[in-house]
Amino acid sequence: MARDTQSIVKMSRREGYALHPKAHKALVKRTTAPGQSASGQFRGKASQYSIQLREKQKVKRLYGLLERQFQKVMTEALRSKGQSGQVLLRLLEQRADNVVYRAGLAPSRRAARQLVTHGHFLLNGRRFDIPSLEIQVNDELTVRDHSKNTDYFKRIDETSPAGNESSISWIKVDRKKLSVKVSALPPREEAEPDINEQLIVEYYSR
Repeated sequence: MARDTQSIVKMSRREGYALHPKAHKALVKRTTAPGQSASGQFRGKASQYSIQLREKQKVKRLYGLLERQFQKVMTEALRSKGQSGQVLLRLLEQRADNVVYRAGLAPSRRAARQLVTHGHFLLNGRRFDIPSLEIQVNDELTVRDHSKNTDYFKRIDETSPAGNESSISWIKVDRKKLSVKVSALPPREEAEPDINEQLIVEYYSR
């Protein structure tokens, strides 16, 4: 399965946005893009195209998609009813790896993707290993009984401490049973902050 193996910290510096929890400290220490000196960071006013491109790259990398994967999701969003930008974010939030991350069962989306790929979860009682699978309302993800005996899930409160999943209204998490149920569609206000989805729509509408 194709995946982006670039350093998440370097990508975060390039986008000026923490794409991973461990990138926050790095951005505090070094705010310039990789390979760019502090004295050379101002190179004139950015064009509208470059602003749109950077926003697209930021969101693509935030959710861990490759270019072709992201374009496929964007095409679906443009064909769907409703505001394309909001539909895009909803589709990204409904990815299986994102649901696992949002549920607090993985410390990052990359970790969640690995857990799904290794087949640790059941979807409505059936094993699956596709991180990009779109989880629907009333679907339930549960950790396989065999996987519950692994060191990772035995130490889940250490490996992935409970965070703000209780504030996510569209999923219901039972950490004791290691299960997640999607109860509604993800609302726009609960997607990642500081995203201007309209810039991405404009980029693909050129």
